[in-house]
Amino acid sequence: MKFNDLLTGFIRLHILHHAAEREIYGQWMIDELAHHGYRLSPGTLYPMLHAMERNGYLTSRVLRQGRVGRKLYKATKLGKQGLALAKVRVREFTGEAMKHQG
Repeated sequence: MKFNDLLTGFIRLHILHHAAEREIYGQWMIDELAHHGYRLSPGTLYPMLHAMERNGYLTSRVLRQGRVGRKLYKATKLGKQGLALAKVRVREFTGEAMKHQG
């Protein structure tokens, strides 16, 4: 993905946003992000989810359906706090950036 280094923060915010609303799983998140123009492979998304879990922003559980298990993620209290702070910062940035277009 072009500009990947700049956009990964937005991807993490998308993940936190949806994980704060309900449990999510990897393939659903890949499809959701694709609707917003992000093209992520499982090899990119899953390490990101695992890192967010290690950092305390997400928690996960495995839902068993027969022999198949699906890992579901949801935002932790820390993740929700981080998302709230990020929303404030995004509003500040967009307000400033839109004022100074050019």
